Amino acid sequence: MSEQQDKFQRFENLHDREGAFVIPNPWDAGSARLLESMGFDALATTSAGYAFSKGKRDSFAALGRDEILENAAEIVAAIDLPVSADLEDGFGQAPETCAQTIRMASQTGLIGGSIEDATGNPDTPIYDLSLAKERVQAAAEAAKDLPFLLTARAEGFLWGQTDLTDTINRLQAFSEAGADVLYAPGLPDIEAIRTVCTEVDKPVNVVMGLTGPRYTVEQLSQAGVCRISVGGSFARAALGALKRAAEEVKTYGSFDYAEDAMPGSEISNLMAPEKCDNRG
Repeated sequence: MSEQQDKFQRFENLHDREGAFVIPNPWDAGSARLLESMGFDALATTSAGYAFSKGKRDSFAALGRDEILENAAEIVAAIDLPVSADLEDGFGQAPETCAQTIRMASQTGLIGGSIEDATGNPDTPIYDLSLAKERVQAAAEAAKDLPFLLTARAEGFLWGQTDLTDTINRLQAFSEAGADVLYAPGLPDIEAIRTVCTEVDKPVNVVMGLTGPRYTVEQLSQAGVCRISVGGSFARAALGALKRAAEEVKTYGSFDYAEDAMPGSEISNLMAPEKCDNRG
């Protein structure tokens, strides 16, 4: 069994366990190494966290497929855990583009990824269901011959389309199209989450740490959730700590923030020991 196949099998098995597991979202290789050291079983990339690290907004216009996959490849190479990826809308409207994105993602060593039904166009923010289903089906067809677990995302609640029945219908259609995991970010409360989990026949991912109510792993497990991600919230937490430290220095001229900083030696132990031999 290849290393990638082994990671895929480990990742797939996590979705068969009792209760929910947490799949946190690093934004670069260093944050991935830190999270790996904490004992998590798998990681997932975050387009938002990556965008922030590059001084960009998390938007379709700002983020290209090549740079997203390059960032994912660096994370995959840095750790031994299975890594799934935020693949936006597949980086194109056409179903074949989504399929190509899945094949390219697999080539980086990723063993999973998500395709969403948001268009990036505020005038028509969500793909028509028939096209959205075709896109998931094309991605699933590409994934079936790979060690790759496909997540399909229904984005309506993030774009003001808060009809739970419509969201469930979309998730059911995506399941029928071949998605392995279903995900509807922005669900309003635990009852909506429980309803989704009851009405679909595939494992459900939810995101915590963003806006809205926050529930514990235990509460989400009892609601039927299989997988919990944190999106860009860890990256925002890191930026929040940076801002507080900078405000302390700028406002008070003090440096007490250093008491909460990770020791340099601890960080060094987490990072790659390889050296660049290019000094001549």
